[in-house]
Amino acid sequence: MTHEFLRLAGVRYPIVQAPMLGVTTPEMVAAVAEAGGLGSLPVGGLSPEKTEELIRQTRKLTSKPFAVNLFAHRIPEMPELQAMREFLDDLAGDLGLAVSAELPARHYTYSDQIEVLVREQIRFVSFTFGVPDDEALNRLRENGAVLNGTATSLKEALYLDEKDVQVITVQGIEAGGHRGSFLEEEPLPQVGLMALLPTVADRIQRPVLAAGAISSGKSACAAMLLGAAGVQVGTLFVGSHESRAIAAWKEQLQRAVDTDTVLTRAFSGRWARGLRNEMQETIEASGIPIPDYPFQNSLSTALRQEAQRRDDGRFTNLWAGQNPFRAPMEPAAAIIRQLVEEMKSLELKNKVFIE
Repeated sequence: MTHEFLRLAGVRYPIVQAPMLGVTTPEMVAAVAEAGGLGSLPVGGLSPEKTEELIRQTRKLTSKPFAVNLFAHRIPEMPELQAMREFLDDLAGDLGLAVSAELPARHYTYSDQIEVLVREQIRFVSFTFGVPDDEALNRLRENGAVLNGTATSLKEALYLDEKDVQVITVQGIEAGGHRGSFLEEEPLPQVGLMALLPTVADRIQRPVLAAGAISSGKSACAAMLLGAAGVQVGTLFVGSHESRAIAAWKEQLQRAVDTDTVLTRAFSGRWARGLRNEMQETIEASGIPIPDYPFQNSLSTALRQEAQRRDDGRFTNLWAGQNPFRAPMEPAAAIIRQLVEEMKSLELKNKVFIE
């Protein structure tokens, strides 16, 4: 399955840089691609115009294949927002920040972006938060795209398999950032990668990627022993030179320990793992119901952006997996090279690489 993934992705190494909205840049995607991995450009929730702009910026930096990542959620009915809006406005005022909690004129979805990906001839499309509808999937297939979905449970993986999604990313509970969970009829999956990965790999005859606290050649090869065709790595790139993460975020990762991350809905209304901080704890302690994604995400955006502008890590999301202290402040290409060298140094090199 590793050989099959390398063929489908058109890359040298079975390493995927996780798409991290707000962190990943075209420069990061291009650097990973040039180093032999699969760079992933996140465009979830962006306008068609911004999506096209980012794709073209990346294409100027590399001729190698890269993935484009979509959010495949549905917009729920508008919840009650006034209490949270007033709370966030008061919080900003207490901090002396001249910002207010507002919704955008429109929430964009994957359906607004499909034709951009078709027009730009994107050959590897990943998605999370759900599965695009059949019309969108068929449109991408007709254009020759390889499809890659995210599963956080066996049931989700089987659903993706039934939809003929060629590559499935298995996201363990250890993973940083947003959970890719999408089946509403089951409780939020909180399965560790070591348990979930072999279960999925044994049931599905497709390339499976492992995501969740993969931060070294040793952990990558361990995942591949459990059935992964490759690995997806996120937190490892947050500290990279090409990352958009603020300095306070990068520095806090250097000091973090394994118990410093927490699952929270405070920032976006969707479960995500990050370093605990004052904003998360304050919102959760308020007792105010947190609106579902994307409404909470929109309401908190102005406050988080102003905190980022001031390099204040107390009042913005600091996504990180359960191995946060592995986030070197190095070029993305150097991070890929180090990971590859560690993997090659192990006895599994003939299993996991095509030279």
